[in-house]
Amino acid sequence: MPHSFDHRVDRRGFLGLAAGAAALAAASGEATAAPVETNANIVIIGAGAGGTALANRLVRRLDGARITLIDPRKAHLYQPGLTLVAAGLKPEGYVVSETTDWLPKGVTLIAEKAAAIDPEAKTVSTEGGQTLSYDYLVVAPGLVLDHDAIEGFSLDMVGENGIGALYAGPQYAAATWKAASTFIETGGTGVFNRPATEMKCAGAPLKHTFLIDDLARRAGTRGKMDITYAAQNDTLFGVPIVSEKVRMLFGDRGIQPGYSHVLKAIDPGARRATFATPTGDAEIDYDYIHVIPPQRAPEVIRQSGLSWADKWTDQGWVEADKATLRHLRYPEIWALGDVAGVPKGKTAASVKWQVPVVEDQIVSAIAGTDPTETYNGYTSCPMITRIGRAMLVEFDYDNNLTPSFPGIIAPLEELWISWLMKEVALKATYNAMLRGKA
Repeated sequence: MPHSFDHRVDRRGFLGLAAGAAALAAASGEATAAPVETNANIVIIGAGAGGTALANRLVRRLDGARITLIDPRKAHLYQPGLTLVAAGLKPEGYVVSETTDWLPKGVTLIAEKAAAIDPEAKTVSTEGGQTLSYDYLVVAPGLVLDHDAIEGFSLDMVGENGIGALYAGPQYAAATWKAASTFIETGGTGVFNRPATEMKCAGAPLKHTFLIDDLARRAGTRGKMDITYAAQNDTLFGVPIVSEKVRMLFGDRGIQPGYSHVLKAIDPGARRATFATPTGDAEIDYDYIHVIPPQRAPEVIRQSGLSWADKWTDQGWVEADKATLRHLRYPEIWALGDVAGVPKGKTAASVKWQVPVVEDQIVSAIAGTDPTETYNGYTSCPMITRIGRAMLVEFDYDNNLTPSFPGIIAPLEELWISWLMKEVALKATYNAMLRGKA
């Protein structure tokens, strides 16, 4: 049945919407107040989406500040594009740019890994032996993928013997497509999973599942395969209404959920996966498996004393106020992005809304004024359900749906416009965010 007119936008309408959104984003990024004069020393660990966007904003807001980014990575990754690469819809290079391409003048980049943080002495040490003092510190190093937690698995397996792992980076996303495309041709049993830890973009495992299902239907081979999605608990998504919608879609498409199944080991030779379940280990034979490992804060964070002592103790997320992202014991430190120990917010869309909060906090601390910005947990997931269709799922800390385009984009409908938001408009918005203009 076609959607009602209220829930449709034609191509011309979409282009107008995208252009208007881009103009609004650019305008909103321009600071109108005079820069605050200061000699503050600001250190940002991590030049990913959060650290880069914040540096661009602070350069415009502060006059005289010393802003230093610490990150050894030469390549900047547009991580929302990895699911498209892993489905053969974009080339590997689509998600790769140079870290230095996005950094503003006036910011110093130390291309080394942060090795230690001393929050009492207010210093950060690098692997190259440098020690930097700071007045304000932002920790935005992202997270680490704990592949070693999956017994029998290593990254050199990706792309061979039916093994995929798109989260590990562009080359692995491309290798994942190699394995997935073979599975689409031959059929068999496909197994998809998500870890029991917190994770970046919890919708990505579902997107990959939906895309492989759709590609198999287009190839005429879906009848030759069984697909199982192993959920880490008794839901398919953290927001109940979205979880129910995914359950219904799975039912329509013959995708079998396996609740409370947590991947613990694979036997690549036998093509067998072992899952921990409440009743003991369960084994599932596969022809294709997509591996997403547990995810944790980097070691430098876990050894720094900045992590929560009583939450996520196996994961090490930074102890932070969920509204201000400010550390609860060290007021000159903020957490930003994946590493922040808050109930929601491990997506690029979340970072877009977190960065202005941290910016406001730092500028206000320097100027001696009261900050006004807060973060409500906004998280967005353009949930691809098939090629050309997606649900634009947006929600907050309380699992309330928070649609950005009410009356135009219905959050739980599979729409072409939502697909274009993911496939076309999202990268432009992301790039504007990196420049501090969205």
